[in-house]
Amino acid sequence: MNTIDDARLKYAVIFAEYESEWIYVKHRERDTWEIPRGKREPCEAIDETARRELVEETGVQSYSLIPLCVYSVKDANGEETYGGLYYSEVKEIGHLPRESEIGQVCFMKGLPRDLTYPAIQPELYNQALVKLSLSDSI
Repeated sequence: MNTIDDARLKYAVIFAEYESEWIYVKHRERDTWEIPRGKREPCEAIDETARRELVEETGVQSYSLIPLCVYSVKDANGEETYGGLYYSEVKEIGHLPRESEIGQVCFMKGLPRDLTYPAIQPELYNQALVKLSLSDSI
């Protein structure tokens, strides 16, 4: 994660695994699935963003968190934003916080078809799988 200054990372995306299935969430105002993620708050370390968003969006109570890499996305104007990609092995799930913007949590073996960000999330999913397979072989 040292490839870019931490202060430039605006988002955290967390591939969370629970009992050999990936955790996906559905925002209260959308009908599509998302990988748990969120925007960094002022004066917050990106690792803390990942931890906070994972709890807020999934209700996890016990988990590990491993940084995988930095990713970037260019918008239609060519502006590039950066984020941190993480992996979490969830040991215990609780209830969503009352104030959560998430309406539903589900567990799946692979990537769902109906994604909120279909151009970005499959790329991040594949990148996470590559990083995780490399770390398993080291």
